[in-house]
Amino acid sequence: MRFIVFNPYIVMKTLYLKLTIVLVVSVLLGSCADRFSSGYVLELPEVPEPWVSLLGQPGWRIEWFDSGGGKKIMDIPQGSGMEIEIPVTWANPVTASPYWQNYNLNPGLFKPAGAIFPFDANGSRLCLSWEGGADAVFYWELLLAERQGNSNLPGNFDWPRFRALFKEGTLSEEVCENPWLVNWRSVAEKTALNGFDRRRLVSETAVYKTFPVPSGSWYGTSPFSKPLVFEEGELPAFPVSSGINVWISSEGILKVNGDVWVFKEIWSGS
Repeated sequence: MRFIVFNPYIVMKTLYLKLTIVLVVSVLLGSCADRFSSGYVLELPEVPEPWVSLLGQPGWRIEWFDSGGGKKIMDIPQGSGMEIEIPVTWANPVTASPYWQNYNLNPGLFKPAGAIFPFDANGSRLCLSWEGGADAVFYWELLLAERQGNSNLPGNFDWPRFRALFKEGTLSEEVCENPWLVNWRSVAEKTALNGFDRRRLVSETAVYKTFPVPSGSWYGTSPFSKPLVFEEGELPAFPVSSGINVWISSEGILKVNGDVWVFKEIWSGS
């Protein structure tokens, strides 16, 4: 078995980190006795105020691994709680994607919150965060990349060290502020082939395109994105990257996919 490792630029594993991981896993395994999974209540993060004021509270689509190693998907309505069974083995991802069915904003359009078990476990609760969403999606992408012919296991990836990169100033300021600027699928594919390199954690190139939509403040699908503000009479220009791009405002919803775009009017509170 070949493990995913950091290249020499960022290999800084210490004895303290190794002992900490071993201790966490040992405690979890010991607490579960003869079981291989344990129940955890999901603690979801606070939804960004602009999303709530324009669209209301979201529903959530939860994705995780069950005790048999299969991927589980479950939707929970707004305001509901949920407990899931998580295999107590090694690192496992959990994502929670917000969605607004009334506005045809389905799961996957807005960036998810997430967690990596056991690092985000607190007693019987698993604390999901917006920062953890990028980590969990990177996990899924690594898993997809390995299934296409590589034997690396994302469960053995050095997640504490990876997270530290966003706090110690080794990455660009814009990526640290908004990790969704990174194309995580591309990073995962290159990691599966050649190992991890922090120099790949850069902003994906976006092309600014103008659309004849109302002026005012527009909000993206990343909880870290700053609003785009357009003055009256200004032709709004949006940064369009790969995939489906979505922005919302008090006037409506703009969806862009390449050269195809759709604007739909909405009214706050409808």
